[in-house]
Amino acid sequence: MSPARTDKTTKDLQAVVEKIQSMPEPYAEIGARLHETILAAGPKLKPRLWYGMPGYATSRSAPDLVFFRLDDGVMTLGLSEKATVDREAGSTLRPCAWYLEELDDATEEKVAELVRTAFGSRTGR
Repeated sequence: MSPARTDKTTKDLQAVVEKIQSMPEPYAEIGARLHETILAAGPKLKPRLWYGMPGYATSRSAPDLVFFRLDDGVMTLGLSEKATVDREAGSTLRPCAWYLEELDDATEEKVAELVRTAFGSRTGR
């Protein structure tokens, strides 16, 4: 990786961390845990600000597939339309967003599972 690219990646990461830290509690703590969970489930992911909130993609130029945001006191974890997501049984709906008020161990594992799925093979859609 070139020094310029490394510098941009480092700046993107720092911007995400600063955004999370600027959130009011308990959302700063939830955001920090989401950030850690997302990167642990997808260690090659590149965090960056996406529409002013944390987003995660496979490269700086790739579309974000997973993101979270805080809007009007509601934290949302979401998958973009580019994520690998199966339709819900018996419908054409695809799950794409979840509200969070807290983050327990079971929810953290579900988030990790969603991240692994979102960044899986996008063939056969």
